[in-house]
Amino acid sequence: MKLDLIDLKILKSLQNNSKITNIELSKVIGLSAAPTLGRVQKLEKAGVLKSYHAVINNTKLGLGFTALIHLSLVKQKTGAVASFLEQIQTIHEVQECLQLTGKFDYQLRVITNDIPSFEKILEEKLGLIEEIGQLQTSVVIAVKKNSRIAPLNYKKEIIL
Repeated sequence: MKLDLIDLKILKSLQNNSKITNIELSKVIGLSAAPTLGRVQKLEKAGVLKSYHAVINNTKLGLGFTALIHLSLVKQKTGAVASFLEQIQTIHEVQECLQLTGKFDYQLRVITNDIPSFEKILEEKLGLIEEIGQLQTSVVIAVKKNSRIAPLNYKKEIIL
């Protein structure tokens, strides 16, 4: 599949505002509504557009505490890694799990109400995962940038 400049404009527009109507999107990219819808459906079918989400203001919902946890597993065996990842999926406060190179194996981004609720997650959820060896936690003081917009080059075509 080849993404041309119009496809890239669609992606940029939808990343900025996923609630844009097809008619509004067609005006932005310079096509009529029917071909615009066809291109969006093509991008969805190809898996380029995975889903559409609302961005939530965590602080307004009382979720004002964010921590980054770097951790290493006790063993790097397939079963241990699979078990760890399966258990992490069940902890809703873990918003992100990144596999790393270097001193630690993974980084977790945990969002919760406050320090006591974070401590409870450490003890009652993460503390029960036997595959975790070493943990190092950093508390996030402030989020200065949190972009979900892919850094695409909107000046050239992309071949998938």
